[in-house]
Amino acid sequence: MAICYKPHRYNLSFKNLPDDQGGEGRHKCCGCAYEQGYYAGIARSDQVWVHLNSLPDSQAGFVRHKSPQVAFAEGYRDGVRDSYGSQVL
Repeated sequence: MAICYKPHRYNLSFKNLPDDQGGEGRHKCCGCAYEQGYYAGIARSDQVWVHLNSLPDSQAGFVRHKSPQVAFAEGYRDGVRDSYGSQVL
């Protein structure tokens, strides 16, 4: 699998994701998972799960050993929120 070299690996916000040391998500880039979720949220897609096999690996920075599932969910939430533009709720 490819390795992620994007600068989002060092985004401090990923430091607060829960640790994930096992399973299929191990070593997957949470920055890429967040982006995947964000774009699904912007589109308000009814597909609300991360495609782990499409994510590159990463062991760098704040994404190391963090949950790609939670990163995707947070990205989806933020994307849906942003899809409403400047509407005030």
